[in-house]
Amino acid sequence: MSLQPLSAVNCSSLLQPGCSLLQLDGDTLLFGQKGWPKRSCPTGIFGVRIKNNEFKLRPITFSNNSCYLPPLRCPAVARMEPRDDSPEGYLIHGGRTPNNELSPALYVLSVDSRGCNRKLTLRCEEKELVGEVPSARYGHTASVVHSRGKRACVLFGGRSYRPPGQRTTETWNSVVDCPPQVFLVDLEYGCCSAHYLPELTDGQSFHLALSRGDSVYLLGGHTLSSDSRPPRLYRLRVELLLGSPKLSCEVLDNGLSITSAIATRLDSGHEYVILGGYQADQQKQLQCCSVVLDETGIHIDPREAPAWNGEISGSRVWFGGSLGKGHALIAVPAEGNPAPADAFYLYQVSFKQEGGGEEFTQGYSQESTDMEDSTPLEDSEELYFGRDPHELEMLASDGEGDTYNEEDEEDESQTGYWIRCCSGCQVDGNTWEPFYSTELTRPAMIFCSKGEEGHWVHAQCMELPEPILVRLSQNNSKYFCPDHAGQGRQERTPPRQEMPVKRTPMKTLHRKAPVKLNMTPAKKSFLRRLFD
Repeated sequence: MSLQPLSAVNCSSLLQPGCSLLQLDGDTLLFGQKGWPKRSCPTGIFGVRIKNNEFKLRPITFSNNSCYLPPLRCPAVARMEPRDDSPEGYLIHGGRTPNNELSPALYVLSVDSRGCNRKLTLRCEEKELVGEVPSARYGHTASVVHSRGKRACVLFGGRSYRPPGQRTTETWNSVVDCPPQVFLVDLEYGCCSAHYLPELTDGQSFHLALSRGDSVYLLGGHTLSSDSRPPRLYRLRVELLLGSPKLSCEVLDNGLSITSAIATRLDSGHEYVILGGYQADQQKQLQCCSVVLDETGIHIDPREAPAWNGEISGSRVWFGGSLGKGHALIAVPAEGNPAPADAFYLYQVSFKQEGGGEEFTQGYSQESTDMEDSTPLEDSEELYFGRDPHELEMLASDGEGDTYNEEDEEDESQTGYWIRCCSGCQVDGNTWEPFYSTELTRPAMIFCSKGEEGHWVHAQCMELPEPILVRLSQNNSKYFCPDHAGQGRQERTPPRQEMPVKRTPMKTLHRKAPVKLNMTPAKKSFLRRLFD
């Protein structure tokens, strides 16, 4: 294993305790930064890029049919593996908003598409829950279980605010442990059911939850009522029967006394490394453990920890998340006199698999830009066509001879979107080439002359039906496919109209008329005698 320091590039302030790291389609995403998103990232989700020991973030966009996902800290996050027609994704429940409000919603986060330059577009959907819905909370866990060809989500633990009847001015923002209920959520219909198990007597939060098949293992955790971290280990077994589900709980004796720990998976199996966290208030857990889930149960063994440096060992607070494939991110507060520019020091922890070397090369497809200079995707002014797939692979590669320039990526006008053609079009979508740049105020269209009658093809960013596009594109021959873009078509392309310069005259056109007073002869005589 190794401990590698990272230098944050204009993004250290976005890393805060309670954030989450997600892995989707080969990319690592940062979710849950402190504070409402800026214009540079209206979605609040960033793509993580670690290259040459530099930690960079890039804003990620959402599709048009996505719901709003607030930046949530300490939510329950569960990964959903791709299955049948369902893509890979994440379940996000609860968490704190930047206003310190608790969210009761359940979101489903998945990949919507990838652009021609490998820019990732996400899709977020809020799941409607019915039945015994879990209340708003944070610090709990979510796990996905599989049983009898079906799958469900298991929610357990967490903290919430006091009930409205028990809240006073002094205890308005105080939190309590949630009741030790196990909530089972049907991922297809959103039906929720609450279950009380006699083995679960106390509420707990900031514990770990590892799942395999129909079993969920709960390790560690903190109980607020007794202010303790007992070495607990539970095994929940869920059977998704045809009528009603059946839940059972087993108390195991080889638990861990740990909270807020990081669990990173070594491979595609069920072998994890647990590091970080706390074993007491302001006392970090510097040891590491290896956890293996198999058919017989769970096996926990101590593992050699990295050589922590003085900054990590001397700090009172640390946090982080899993980067996937045996890698984790650790952040500690930056202290010193004078105060350093970065809010946190970042480190990448890498573990080796037994019987093999480092199997993971850090380099994600999501290219990075500076946060304050990034431009949202909707500010694009051009479309990007005419690239072959092999050219895109060359642009997205990180090997030698890489011709990609990160500075060019900030100019969204050079990228754009793929086109969307009708089902009857016989022309390859990769052969379109525009003659002029496209303005945002007009739909970007290309005329496809294949077939008996030509039709207009619109860009993916414009969600307009074809009849409206045809009506808007009358007498506009701006785009044509390369096979029908001869001299005749070019002559018919309308020239750009120059708007005359509006000249403002030096003198005003309208002057105010002098004020006229209507006076009687007596007033005129009086004023004449007065001034004479």
